[in-house]
Amino acid sequence: MAITGNGSLATLLFLFMIPAALHQGAAQYPVQSQNLVTDDVAVVEGEIAVISCRVKNNDDSVIQLLNPNRQTIYFRDVRPLKDARFQLVNFSDNELRVSLSNVTLSDEGRYVCQLYTDPPQEAYADITVLIPPGNPIIESRERQVIEGNETEMTCTAMGSKPAATIRWMKGDKELQGKSKVEQTYDRMFTVTSQLTFTVTKEDDGVPVVCSVDHPAVKDLQAQTYLVVHYKPEVKIVVEFPDGLPREGQNMELSCQAKGKPHPQRINWVKLDDDLPSHALITGADLYIENLNKTYNGTYRCFAVNSVGESYDDYILYVYDAPTTTPIPTTATTTTPTTTTIFLPEATADNTPSTEPAAHDSRAGEGAPRAVDHAVIGGVVAVVVFAMLCLLIILGRYFARHKGTYFTHEAKGADDAADADTAIINAEGGHNNSDEKKEYYI
Repeated sequence: MAITGNGSLATLLFLFMIPAALHQGAAQYPVQSQNLVTDDVAVVEGEIAVISCRVKNNDDSVIQLLNPNRQTIYFRDVRPLKDARFQLVNFSDNELRVSLSNVTLSDEGRYVCQLYTDPPQEAYADITVLIPPGNPIIESRERQVIEGNETEMTCTAMGSKPAATIRWMKGDKELQGKSKVEQTYDRMFTVTSQLTFTVTKEDDGVPVVCSVDHPAVKDLQAQTYLVVHYKPEVKIVVEFPDGLPREGQNMELSCQAKGKPHPQRINWVKLDDDLPSHALITGADLYIENLNKTYNGTYRCFAVNSVGESYDDYILYVYDAPTTTPIPTTATTTTPTTTTIFLPEATADNTPSTEPAAHDSRAGEGAPRAVDHAVIGGVVAVVVFAMLCLLIILGRYFARHKGTYFTHEAKGADDAADADTAIINAEGGHNNSDEKKEYYI
């Protein structure tokens, strides 16, 4: 048993002496790694790292793997180092592949692949241990912000390696913050990003997201929601009547106010005058009965909350009550000799309404004149019809009395010797004078 123990001890000493001798030899000759290849490894703390030493065109040379302290981890397929976390994954003439489980920060460093050639060759694999940061923490200088003021937020990502990168998003817009990196005694990093911006009322309820970018973790973020206080937004809405307000009608105006916090007080006033005696205020609504022109003026609604005061104006112009226009009539009289047409005379009732259109912010600017087109069309139609009837009557009259006009005064004149004889011998003489007929139009 003693002999066996001494043999094992001698073998181990031999294996540890060979890397040292090769290292001294490598210092005397230029290193050529054209036939030995390996890769750097980045691994998250606690996971498994795999180191691969690969040989191109190997001539049966021996491959071994050394740790950052130049201790042999594997010599061919033998593991002299008593660390069970190292396990052989593959061994062949062209590759030595070894895994390291449960990686810690102390395992970080440069590992050496060696190939026993003349001169010996080395390739280096750097293991980088990644440590993800903890959950980011967002802190705000104030819980509630007033519209137009600046707010300041900080986001902190602690205990990472390497240092994390912090990005800010407000809604779907990216904002730029100022980052500060601090390294702790255990080679860890803490990153703090500070964001300052001016808020508006549109920012109320918008999420602000702090996203942390790190090679060891994905989708690491924290968010908070903005609470913005702003003064009321006021709008006056006419509930009734529809269209232009006229005398005798009732009117209701509604004051719609929105703010944060909700408006504490809503009030109605009339500029340069008191509210009408028939006006009634119910909550945010103003009700006015039996409108008349003395109620014309500007009505203002105030809304107040802890941030400030806002208002909206409504200009009231009361128009005349609508009037009814009588339908014009046409009378036509026909006699055997004369035709008389009575046309309606232009009166004030037949004239289209020309009431003035005043500027009214709610009822419309420049209200159009009220014109009864049906009445105008009726008058035109009656006039045209009367003219046609007159033309028809005249046409028929001239058609019936068309011909030569005879007075019978010259009959018998052809046989008379002189003018006196012709008159005496005229047919019928003066006895037929009663039969003469003349027509007058």
